[in-house]
Amino acid sequence: MKKAWLLLIPFFFMNCQQEKKTSPTDKLSHQYLTVLGTAQDAGYPQINCNKSCCQPYHEGKVAKKLISCLGLIDLKANKKWLFDATPDITQQIQNLSNHLETTNVIDGVFLTHAHIGHYTGLMFFGREAMGATKVPVYTMPKMKSYLETNGPWSQLVALKNIDLKKLVHNTAVDLTNGLKITPFLVPHRDEFSETVGYKIEGKQKSALFIPDINKWHLWGKNIVEEVKKVDYAFLDATFFKEGEIPRPMSEVPHPFIVETVKLFENEDKATKNKVIFIHFNHSNPALQNSNKLKSDLEKQGFQFAEEGMRVGL
Repeated sequence: MKKAWLLLIPFFFMNCQQEKKTSPTDKLSHQYLTVLGTAQDAGYPQINCNKSCCQPYHEGKVAKKLISCLGLIDLKANKKWLFDATPDITQQIQNLSNHLETTNVIDGVFLTHAHIGHYTGLMFFGREAMGATKVPVYTMPKMKSYLETNGPWSQLVALKNIDLKKLVHNTAVDLTNGLKITPFLVPHRDEFSETVGYKIEGKQKSALFIPDINKWHLWGKNIVEEVKKVDYAFLDATFFKEGEIPRPMSEVPHPFIVETVKLFENEDKATKNKVIFIHFNHSNPALQNSNKLKSDLEKQGFQFAEEGMRVGL
């Protein structure tokens, strides 16, 4: 019996460590963001990938990574929202309900753009799945038109599974208890819709969410100055550096992590600590739990999003 208890000690210690790791940054805050996914649109592992980047998953050494998504929670208002509707939405809404279980499965979804990892989860609100009623879905005008005029999304609108709410560039949406969400346009590959990032403001703190953008210099704003205005900044980290994938990377012009780091090189550690990298391609070494390139940047103050991470607002 004594031996059995000794064998269980590491198990209890491991679970205590995990709980500590995912506890809220601000335990007193009733408003907070939680990371529900960190991977690029196609997830991790990526389809048809048997390369060294995905091999740890196939060998059972690492877990699946859910697609980039944030949850917003207001405990006092008893409400919760999603930023992006990913193909992993079933698991992500379940994970969000572990924070707050309410009558409404979700109180709203804020979409960034019409690439597969950011809106296709809406299909699970339809008649083949949840059969939802008027889930508020916040979209920019071009995205709204795309959903209304293209199947199968138009059926969600016709059957009132979703209720489209039109967003306006740089115009805040007031939610509850002082929560404000402001969309802002960013340059990206806008084949079907415009692309936005979000400023998310609570009573005490604020955050940026920019999971997809072209190179920073193509934006009309200075990312370093924008980060200084908030408490947290979840930034596009699709690729770590040039040459990461076997195709011309100019076809998918995201800011490399090394490029973003270079822009912040002269800033103090407190400013660097506001940067939380997210939206990692399966090839990105930062997606792995243990990597020297990643740990070197963490020592400088930069953070890397992990599922379960929380930041108080």
